[in-house]
Amino acid sequence: MVGRHEITDMAWARIAPLLPKNPPRGGRWSDHRMVLNGILFRERTGVPWMDLPERYGPWQTVYNRFRRWSLDGTWDRILDHVVVKDDAVGAVDWEASIDSSIVRAHQHAAGAPHAVPKDQKGTVPSTDTPRTPPSRRRPSVVPGAA
Repeated sequence: MVGRHEITDMAWARIAPLLPKNPPRGGRWSDHRMVLNGILFRERTGVPWMDLPERYGPWQTVYNRFRRWSLDGTWDRILDHVVVKDDAVGAVDWEASIDSSIVRAHQHAAGAPHAVPKDQKGTVPSTDTPRTPPSRRRPSVVPGAA
């Protein structure tokens, strides 16, 4: 019997083939379904990793599997597979309604210049570029040009 917020048998049948297999050498992995339910529980409730219920196994196992699957692209494969299949049959509703009266930015998000984090250097556009749109900039005056 499946718990109220745990993966159903039908969903598991779709996800299980996308998960990594046990390595040929070394120890056996804990049950993927149990660990996946632990990951989803943590994401749904927001509890710290160390406070996961024991029914999902050791919290270190659940965290390490979550981290490993994040780095090796397993989550991306699952999401792509599920969304593509569901979208093909019209089961995905792409509408979103956002009430801007409750969307607030933090006071420090006012657009002040900030340093680019070391791990993102080269990926974020430079903040020292002119903020004036190209159509409103004065033409450059080249010395010696007539």
